[in-house]
Formats: sequence, structure tokens, C-alpha cells
Amino acid sequence: MKPLWLIISLLCMAVALVFLIRSDFDKAFILAAIGAVAWFLNYRAQMKDLITRADEQNEQDGTSQSDEE
Repeated sequence: MKPLWLIISLLCMAVALVFLIRSDFDKAFILAAIGAVAWFLNYRAQMKDLITRADEQNEQDGTSQSDEE
């Protein structure tokens, strides 16, 4: 899912740049805003994955410590 949001973000930013060059500022702003939201969703997915991995690692570390005692 992470690459999807990044691709959407880059596409929206590219199309926003085209609209900006054509001086269609309203459409450029809307697409740039959608691109920014997609980028934040990509960042959120990355952080969610990182937190999940860290939680799994902590659970494994906690389990191995209690088994050794």
C-alpha cells in the first residue's frame, strides 16, 4: 500500500506543476493539496509498519527473557 500512496502523490504533484505552468492556479492548488495528503498517508503507512515491527520485536525480546528465567 505504501508505494501506491507515493505514486499518487508524485502524479498529483506533477499534474499540479502542469496546471501551475498553464496559470490555472485553482486546479494546481487542489492537486497539490491532494498530493500532500497522499504523501502524508504514505508516511503514516511507513510509521505504522515501523511501529508494528518494533512491537513484535519487543514481544519477542520479552518472551525470550521470561523463558530464560
